[in-house]
Amino acid sequence: MAARLFCACMLAVLILLRPLAAAIPSPPVRGATHTANWQVVLAAGDGSLPVFDDATAAFARRLVMAGVPRADIHRLTASAAELRAGVAPATRDRLLRRIADLPARPGDRCLVFLTSHGERGAGLWLALSDAALSPEQLARALSGGCAAVPTVVIVSGCYTGAFAEGAMRRPNRIILTAARADRPSFGCQAGRTYTFFDQCLLAALPQSASWRGAFARTARCVRWMEDRLDMQPSDPQAYFGAAVGALSLGF
Repeated sequence: MAARLFCACMLAVLILLRPLAAAIPSPPVRGATHTANWQVVLAAGDGSLPVFDDATAAFARRLVMAGVPRADIHRLTASAAELRAGVAPATRDRLLRRIADLPARPGDRCLVFLTSHGERGAGLWLALSDAALSPEQLARALSGGCAAVPTVVIVSGCYTGAFAEGAMRRPNRIILTAARADRPSFGCQAGRTYTFFDQCLLAALPQSASWRGAFARTARCVRWMEDRLDMQPSDPQAYFGAAVGALSLGF
């Protein structure tokens, strides 16, 4: 692991952020009018820290409160405790198969939220497979059941800007990422509830009518948190396909 260009959590620096944990509070789960039938995959790729599973669990709660059926929300994990509780394992093969097999029909939407460490030049780390998920692999999986419906893909981790480029780009896709392809992101620290990007995203969702608006709020929030510690900006990236540029949040 040490030999990899792997996203470090920079714990020594981020310890300073503990007093700031409440500066941008995690949002309460609030209901919303359920206006679209969502097919959802939420995956935490590493179980060494709770921040990733905390984010997928919070996202799932918001969707349920908005009226998305639990049967349409698929959570995957690398946490031993979550696995014992019955959450599906976030191996690379299982995650890709789950995404490819989403039973999206005309009128549905797909939502994929992946959060973990990032590996520069390789993708998003999946601890149970001891391997990274690449943008190309994810793009192929999304070309299954979600090929013909509006699809929102959120990839949270260091260097994840690569997921907003190349084969991932399609007219029916919105892609939001936590960082530029050559930049780390921050907040995977013991004692935090969420990473910076995940916390800002979860806070932005209740305030936003569209995915474009949610991303703008998230990016501003991340920059504010990084500026407080004089960090190099992670520079979250986004892509809005031509067919979905004005897509409403939908929950």
